[in-house]
Amino acid sequence: MADVAFLLIVFFIVTLTFAAERGLDLGLPEPPDPDDPVEMIESVVVEVRAGGGLIVDRSPMTLSKLLAYLEPKLQRDPRKPVIVRSAPDAGYGHVVHVLDELRQAHTLLGLAEEIQIALPTEREIAEYWSS
Repeated sequence: MADVAFLLIVFFIVTLTFAAERGLDLGLPEPPDPDDPVEMIESVVVEVRAGGGLIVDRSPMTLSKLLAYLEPKLQRDPRKPVIVRSAPDAGYGHVVHVLDELRQAHTLLGLAEEIQIALPTEREIAEYWSS
């Protein structure tokens, strides 16, 4: 019985030394120079409101008119990102309907590529948009 207790003590001492090792030493890249210019890309912001209402580039719009509004913009610049921002009280189904409509845009509008859809995180919304 004493042998088992001794072996358990030795086992836990050895495993604790493994757990106490430091993390990995990583070579992190230098932070970017704040004086370097950042190329701004014009984007389309689609805000989904509670009840399914849409605000596209600060103008109220219905889902059925969304692709007609995006078509000339995407014909000029197919890489133009579309940012979908939902209100906290917006229904999940309404956001899904908007995303479905945007994902079908390249076939419905005859674009060569799928459009770039971005869904900002809560942190990005807090940093870049003031409500």
